Amino acid sequence: MAYRIRTRAYSLSSSQPPLAQKLTNDPVTQKTARSTVTCFYQTHIGGYWRNVTVLWSKDLTSHSLSISVATMESEDHQTCKIDIKPWQFWAKKGYKTFQVDGNRLDVYWDFRSAKFSGSPEPCSDFYVVLVSDEETVLLLGDYTEKAYKRSKSKAALVDAMLFYKEEHVFAKKSFSTRAKFDHKKKEHDIVVESSTSGPREPEMWISIDGIVLIHIRNLQWKFRGNQTILVNKQPVQVFWDVYAWLFCIPGSNHALFIFKPGAPEADSDKDESCSHGDESDCSGDSKYYSTISYSQASRFCLFLYSWKIE
Repeated sequence: MAYRIRTRAYSLSSSQPPLAQKLTNDPVTQKTARSTVTCFYQTHIGGYWRNVTVLWSKDLTSHSLSISVATMESEDHQTCKIDIKPWQFWAKKGYKTFQVDGNRLDVYWDFRSAKFSGSPEPCSDFYVVLVSDEETVLLLGDYTEKAYKRSKSKAALVDAMLFYKEEHVFAKKSFSTRAKFDHKKKEHDIVVESSTSGPREPEMWISIDGIVLIHIRNLQWKFRGNQTILVNKQPVQVFWDVYAWLFCIPGSNHALFIFKPGAPEADSDKDESCSHGDESDCSGDSKYYSTISYSQASRFCLFLYSWKIE
């Protein structure tokens, strides 16, 4: 079945989390930082392919999950929000229902045994299931059997597709995330580390599953670039812009990393998939990324926004 995925352009300024957008005058600190993981899916609901946005969010006082489903008539979304309250064991398992274009959607979740590794998104031992017409249209987590048993739903004929992911991470030197470059294979641990102060020249390391695959020396001259690496014999393109780490006040802006599975495209196609201005500054208005070619190829793409804070 043919379908179309809406595309989206990214800028260093417009992609800030809501809290960071409010703090235009004050740099983000450990107390004000709000980590977010946003996953964009396309799944089949009510006879149509729809965009579904899953947002995990956490700060010092709150931890939540929001599932938004696009409507057919407008650009609006219907949202179901779940508060993950660590001090209330009974609240970690629940059920909610909401409607989108007259279609009833049921959400079941269980975080009682969920394990976290610093991200607002659990890494194991949980499930979140979205059900429409007794069919599982979106399933998150590794407790698959428990999810099907609890929701009394059947597997969808076509699985939901994750086509890109955004994550905002706040740290001093080391930024970590997880991603699948092939939906049929395991998830990979990705770590970006940096040394931007001290007597030595600034350096940066990017490792996957504990193996350093990119090491950039003289980072002050190479703060923007790209390189293709091999992960389990699969090519992955890595783009980076760490201008803010070197030339901006800590917490006032972020570095950006893009991980795109697949070999580099022809020069004529690169301008469509990843274009940017000639210069970059702390306002972040000059650099833009587009997912046009990514989504056309139905390839997953990871956007990692790394905020260096004191």
